[in-house]
Amino acid sequence: MKPIDKANDLVDRFRMVLMNEDTECGNEILCTIISKQNALIAVDELIKASPTKSPINMPHFKAVKFWQEVKYEIEKI
Repeated sequence: MKPIDKANDLVDRFRMVLMNEDTECGNEILCTIISKQNALIAVDELIKASPTKSPINMPHFKAVKFWQEVKYEIEKI
């Protein structure tokens, strides 16, 4: 999955949770803003949980790089 696809998937999943709840989040723009914030929090936690950010440990480095790209794409939504 490409970072842009993962970014859209995460934001959409959070948006669906908000829209399916009985809340005042009926406004699509408000739901999108809150969904983006939640997706960014989740991605930040994944990046922080990585054991290393060094290219020496290639699998973890690639994962961190992927999630950093996902974060960038979420910010553009």
